[in-house]
Amino acid sequence: MLIETTFRKLYRPLCVYAMHYLNGDVEESEDIVQNCFVKLWEVRPDNERAFLYTAVRNACIDHLRRIHPEVMNFAPYDLDGMISDDEARDRSFTEARLWKLIDELPDRCREIFLMSKRDGMKYSEIAAELGISVKTVEHQISKALRRLRDASSDRQLYFVLAIA
Repeated sequence: MLIETTFRKLYRPLCVYAMHYLNGDVEESEDIVQNCFVKLWEVRPDNERAFLYTAVRNACIDHLRRIHPEVMNFAPYDLDGMISDDEARDRSFTEARLWKLIDELPDRCREIFLMSKRDGMKYSEIAAELGISVKTVEHQISKALRRLRDASSDRQLYFVLAIA
């Protein structure tokens, strides 16, 4: 497989996977993934996907060991707590797809949706901060959820949206 194709297919899921280890640190996750793609270019392994997931996991653990040398074991986390490495790897594709769909929302709709779902703001807080009515916030979040559900044929992604 061409590295460009692999990059397009795996970059975002690998970043999400790294964020499970790095407590959501987007910049560090992107740096690690980019460095692992450089290693991929140098090594040219037979199984690029396995190589990249292993390289990203090891790079994340190395990074965490430099920051927290007293900790012996590092595991990926999500909002519910510690998860297995396999679970983090599996979730990375679904979560990356969800973020891609969110990125495709209209600007204002995406902003309001993220303020609610990512930042945990109440509708009244969003309305006050943006100078709009609570009804407008409700409409925009409803619009976002409808678009995300319509764009998703993945049952697992639909479940993530349903609990959002």
